[in-house]
Amino acid sequence: MRCFLQHSAITTIILVIHPDDHQICENAIADFKKNLIIVEGGTTRQLSALYGLHALKDIKPDYVHIHDGARPFVESKLLEQIHTTVNHQEGVLPVLPISDTLKRVNNAHYVVETVPRTNFYSAQTPQCFPFALILAAHEKAIQSCKQNFTDDSAIAEWFGIPMRIIPGNPNNIKITWPEDLETAHSYLQKRAPMFPDIRTGNGYDVHSFVDGDYITLCGVKIPFTKKLNGHSDSDVALHALTDALLATQGAGDIGTHFPPSDPQWKNASSEIFLRHAVNIIKKAGGRIANVDITLIAEKPKISPYRHRMVTHLMNILTISADRISIKATTNEKLGFIGREEGIASLATATVIYPGEILK
Repeated sequence: MRCFLQHSAITTIILVIHPDDHQICENAIADFKKNLIIVEGGTTRQLSALYGLHALKDIKPDYVHIHDGARPFVESKLLEQIHTTVNHQEGVLPVLPISDTLKRVNNAHYVVETVPRTNFYSAQTPQCFPFALILAAHEKAIQSCKQNFTDDSAIAEWFGIPMRIIPGNPNNIKITWPEDLETAHSYLQKRAPMFPDIRTGNGYDVHSFVDGDYITLCGVKIPFTKKLNGHSDSDVALHALTDALLATQGAGDIGTHFPPSDPQWKNASSEIFLRHAVNIIKKAGGRIANVDITLIAEKPKISPYRHRMVTHLMNILTISADRISIKATTNEKLGFIGREEGIASLATATVIYPGEILK
């Protein structure tokens, strides 16, 4: 209804509704400022249209648009084209050419013939008419006991009102069957603004030093006089990042998916854990927007290896370098880290998941 409300030439809108829908309708239109009149419909579409026209008798507009509420996606461009085409002697009908092959069948459900589709069109609404003419046509149809018309242009044709066709809009679908709701939902998803579903997860890990000759951080081996103690390769950075990514899906932590009691993960590369978390996100339709890792250690120096770390994560996360932050700090000689007994890591991940339609 929004495009009708926004059109400057439309001054009054008649809403023809089922008697049981008064409260719903009144709540829906409470904030609209344009002149809106609620009318109860009849037992058929034809009678409902007539009752709506009767509600305009005192207003006596020059023209009237008659639109099916089952077509919720009418656009202002089509409405304007109809408005500029109509005149005092004829109506305007938006149509679409029929692309399917037409078959005529008998009552036994057998094909009788193929009907040439040349000059055949499917009719849409809104349909626009000179008000006085279409009102007279509707009243004459009821007086003549002609109550089997399926749209207002058919009544106009029967009454002798010329109907000019204009191109309709394929998006102006009619919701008739339950399956049409799926089509409507798909259209809304493409057209409507979306609430971005942005989620942030945090992770933390710490490992102590033992005797060794290198440590692994962000998948990069760094020569050192010690190594990190743990069940896998003890990559604190990837462990923290894995937990942060899993958090955006509420999917537990590394220990949930890769228990340290399981011998198959002994000395395993932490890249396995990280790729597992990435796959969980992808299956949920998520996109990793940004990751931020802070390494806390007195030694070794991290900065010489930072570029290699970023490059390694780019390949696993499939994101660009500007979306990966890796930084290091000391613990100012405080605590077990200050005593050079181990390394800790903090990680934050931001992931964007498919959003909800903005209503």
